Amino acid sequence: MSVRELVVLGTASQVPTRHRNHNGYFLRWDADGILFDPGEGTQRQMLRAGVAAHDINRICVTHFHGDHSLGLAGVIQRINLDRVPHEITAHYPASGRKFFERLRYATAYRETVSLAEGPVAADGVLAETPSYRLEARRLSHPVESYGYRITEPDGRRMLPEKLAAHGIAGPDVGRLQREGEVDGVTLQQVSEVRRGQRFAFVMDTRLCDGVHALAEGCDMLVIESTFLDEDGKLALDHGHLTAGQAARAARDAGVRHLVLTHFSQRYTDAGEFERQARAAGFDGELTVATDLLRVPLPPRTP
Repeated sequence: MSVRELVVLGTASQVPTRHRNHNGYFLRWDADGILFDPGEGTQRQMLRAGVAAHDINRICVTHFHGDHSLGLAGVIQRINLDRVPHEITAHYPASGRKFFERLRYATAYRETVSLAEGPVAADGVLAETPSYRLEARRLSHPVESYGYRITEPDGRRMLPEKLAAHGIAGPDVGRLQREGEVDGVTLQQVSEVRRGQRFAFVMDTRLCDGVHALAEGCDMLVIESTFLDEDGKLALDHGHLTAGQAARAARDAGVRHLVLTHFSQRYTDAGEFERQARAAGFDGELTVATDLLRVPLPPRTP
C-alpha cells in the first residue's frame, strides 16, 4: 500500500525555539523519500519522528541560510554510518556548491554511500521517475533560492459501466490496462484521465512568478509564512511572505491543502496565522505546522 505524507521535522525560521526546531521536512511518496531543507537538529528530529536514513532517496535544499541547511552535515554522516544501500541525490542551488561541500565534509568520517549531486542552476526538470517528476523554480530571496514541485504522471481510472457495456471483465481488464486494446476495445473507451497528485515546497521568498508557478493546481502546498500581515514591510525587506500573502497565492492557484510553516520567533500565537490565512480568502484544508506533525496528502480528486 502506498503512503504519501508530509512529516514535519521543524518549523522555526532563523533560530530554533523551545517549541520549534530549525526547518526540516520529509515527504514520503510511495517507496521514495525526499528530505527538504535539513536545518540544525534534523537528525534528532528524524529519530523522534520515525524517519530513518534508509528512507531518504533525495535531499532538496532551497538555499544556503543556516536554518535550511546546517543539518546537512549530520544527515549525510548518518546516511554513511547506516550504510544506506541505495544512491541518494542532493539538489541545491549551484551558486552554493562551496557551502554544500563544506557541510558534506565538515568533519572526518568514512564515506560508504553513493551521494550524487544535482546542482540547480535554472528553472526546469531535475528528475523523472515512474512515480513523479521533480522540478525547480527560482524564488526571490537575498541569496539564490529555489522551490521544488513534484508531479505524479496522469493515469487512467477504469469506468465499470463502460467496461460492462463493452463486455470487458476479469483478466481482460488488466490486459487492457497493459496493452491498451482488447478485442477492438481501447483503453480510452472504458476509462477516463486520473489527474496525478501535485506537491510543492516553497521556502524563503517574496511573492514572485516562481511562487505562483510552483503552487498552481497543487494538492498540497508547503509554504513559508514567516511574518503576520502587519509586518509586511519586514517580510518584503528580508525576502519573506506573510500569512495573508501565502494564503492568497494558494487561493489563486487552486491549492487543496495549504501547510503554513517557517514562523518567526517574535510570534507566540500560532492561531493568528490561521486567522489571517482565512481572512485572505483561502477556504481549502489548512494546517499551521507544528514540529513532528504528520500530514497526509489529500486523496486524489474523483
